[in-house]
Amino acid sequence: MITLEELKEYGADTEEAVARCMGNADFYLSLVGKALEDQNFGKLKEMIGKKDYDEAFSAAHALKGVTTNLSLTPLAKPIIEITNGLRKGEDRDYSEPLAEMERQLERLKGLA
Repeated sequence: MITLEELKEYGADTEEAVARCMGNADFYLSLVGKALEDQNFGKLKEMIGKKDYDEAFSAAHALKGVTTNLSLTPLAKPIIEITNGLRKGEDRDYSEPLAEMERQLERLKGLA
């Protein structure tokens, strides 16, 4: 199981995130575990591939909320970039931030 120290080394602001969980570190860690299995990661990649930007935005926005509320900053950054582009309706190449999102997700899963 992933620890607070590992998350801190990863770049998460664990103090802020645990405070959002009313000081309950175990609850925070369980939420991180659930976030790593969020189906929106796959949906986001699939919908961008299909250029279904409305569905992609929905998935990206949900992931942005989860990753920012859990203070998973390295994972949240590329998701925020994607969300902002989709919000503006940008039909562009999202492969770089998607690849970074996948790298950060795998990095986090490797800690678990």
